Amino acid sequence: MNVISINGFNFYYQKSGSGKPVILVHGNGEDHTIFKTEMEQLVSAGYCVYAPDSRGHGKTGADNPPVTAFHYANMADDIYQLIKALNLEKPAYYGHSDGGIIGLLLELRHPETLGIMAVSGTNLSPEGLDETFVAECRKIYEKSPEPLTALMLTEPNIELKELENIHIPVLVTAGEYDLIKEQETKTIAEHLSKGKLIIVENADHGNYVVNSEIMGELLIQFLADNHY
Repeated sequence: MNVISINGFNFYYQKSGSGKPVILVHGNGEDHTIFKTEMEQLVSAGYCVYAPDSRGHGKTGADNPPVTAFHYANMADDIYQLIKALNLEKPAYYGHSDGGIIGLLLELRHPETLGIMAVSGTNLSPEGLDETFVAECRKIYEKSPEPLTALMLTEPNIELKELENIHIPVLVTAGEYDLIKEQETKTIAEHLSKGKLIIVENADHGNYVVNSEIMGELLIQFLADNHY
């Protein structure tokens, strides 16, 4: 993996292939290896893929002091600084779960940094999560108050109207049986000026994403449809 200093962290990322840049950002408690299949698909399709381990995750987490409090805004700024440090010009972006939140915040805080975006299993606030999942998270947090669990219970806090400020094409996906409420996913897509919605049948929050050809095919088709 490659390493670069960003916001006081040794930030690790894998780079594969050549061509137009595509950034893949994983979710809470994951690392870049969930995208092994998608990386192979994108490289075969002629793209250059950048897959980082977010702060507190994977090799980035292992090679830095422990993160005591996570905030999506900080994680979005990490990716923004990565884009700038690598001189990437309007890259494509795909984020799963927390990675999707990070992508939305990045484009809201730094408009037109990205050229095109796709997000999966993404919510605007904790209220967008399935109530049963939230209850389970609260029980887990009471027994073991980990900062990543606290993050899911308290953030993000994106106003629906803010989405109207994102003008790039955005693919919004979720599984039929996702942890995100279906109405939340539909509402996100509806409030994006160039949003496209896909609900993947017989899928949950991550099984069509984690080392799955399904998300890779959807992403490559979306990029092609938008001439990226």
